[in-house]
Amino acid sequence: MKELTIKFDTINDVKAFVNSVSKYDFEVDLVSGRYAVDAKSIMGIFSLDLSKEIQMKVYSDDCADFLKEINPYIVK
Repeated sequence: MKELTIKFDTINDVKAFVNSVSKYDFEVDLVSGRYAVDAKSIMGIFSLDLSKEIQMKVYSDDCADFLKEINPYIVK
């Protein structure tokens, strides 16, 4: 499992992120405060406070391609 911090600046960022996550079979959760949602659920993501950074949990060790694809959203 990998844990990273991500941030979305626009609605289009959220749409592109969900499209990227949906291509992969492994589970990805987003956690903001006490709320956790499936990263493949665009409605779930919009229920989070997107003005803050969000913790992402990737339930796979073979996720290098996925991490490259979502690199623009990862907080460095």
